[in-house]
Parts: sequence; structure tokens; C-alpha cells
Amino acid sequence: MYDLADVLPDAELDPGTNLLITGPPMAGKRRLALDILANGTDQGEGTITVTTKDGGDKILDEYEKRVDDVEGKPVGIVDCVTKQRGVGNVEDSPQLKYASSPVDMTGIGIKLSEFLQEFYERRGLTKNRVLLHSVSTLLMYSDLQTVFRFLHVFTGRVQSADALGLYVIDSTAHDDQTMNTLKQLFDGVIEVSEDDVDTPTLRIA
Repeated sequence: MYDLADVLPDAELDPGTNLLITGPPMAGKRRLALDILANGTDQGEGTITVTTKDGGDKILDEYEKRVDDVEGKPVGIVDCVTKQRGVGNVEDSPQLKYASSPVDMTGIGIKLSEFLQEFYERRGLTKNRVLLHSVSTLLMYSDLQTVFRFLHVFTGRVQSADALGLYVIDSTAHDDQTMNTLKQLFDGVIEVSEDDVDTPTLRIA
């Protein structure tokens, strides 16, 4: 079981669970997601963030504010932004791997699998938390059908690795049909409200 009690009261989740974190802009969705990951690091679990919105360095900086001595811990980031921005000749490192852009869904999947393999098989970490931030960015670059297929594979990979998957989406940026289509892929939803940021609601399907 994944113990999230320090972040979400009484939350214990089965391995292979995929959750959609939804709410309006600036409601604290990313903050909550990173808190859940950091909570896993504190318990000795592996954590992987796929970022389609901010550069990997920024995510790592935010993570370091939550976790003491990130260096050497099983923390991985798949950066889908930096290469697209044309920033130098970046190369993969133990904690940072680069996909060419948020459209490069094959590349994203490969980098995710490399981290999962590293943590699960080589380091013997049977618990890993995976964050995709954000689904809304993917939908800016690709159509719903393409994103749905990608997430179907992504959530399946998380499930087969007995990991915990978190996926952030801006609820106000997409119509009801899009949201309802995507929700089919997930085991539950964490709703973050603008009015009550500190008490997100977890609903398991």
C-alpha cells in the first residue's frame, strides 16, 4: 500500500493506482502532487516526474525544498521542455532525462521506462510514485485521441510496475466531454478547490 496520510488524511492506496489531480489554475495542484512525491521519498520510495510544462531544473529545485539531500536518492525527472526550447546540448544524467518535446510521446515513454527499470530492477525499489505534469499541456500539442492512447499506455505501465500514478490537469481548460473521456483511464480523482486549497478531496472509483 502507498501511505499518503501525511498529505491526504487517511489515504492508503493499492499498488498500481492511477489518480487524476484536477482543479482550476493556481489552486495548488502541482504543489499537492510534489508533496505526495516528496512524501514517498521520505519513506524510501522512488519518484519520477514527467514535466511537460517546466524545465527539469525548476522541478528539481522545487523538490529540493521538500526533501533533504536529493542527490543520490531515487528521484528521476523526464524533461520534455528544455530541448524544445533549444537550450544547448543537454545530456541525460542520473536524475534528469530529456525527451525532445511534449509531442514526443514515444520518447517520453522510453525515458519513463528507463527510470522504472533503474529503480525497480536495479535498485530493488518495489514502490515508486510517478507524476505527469501536466495532461493539459499534452492536449495543447496533440488531439484528445492521441493523448488518450498515450495515457492508456502510460497508466498501464504504472499499473504493471505496481507504482502510484499522479496526473495533473487544469479542469477549466477542457470541456466536459474531454474530462469525462480522460477520467475513464483513472482509478480515482483528487479534486483541488480554489476555495479550499488545503483540503483536497480524494474519490476512488
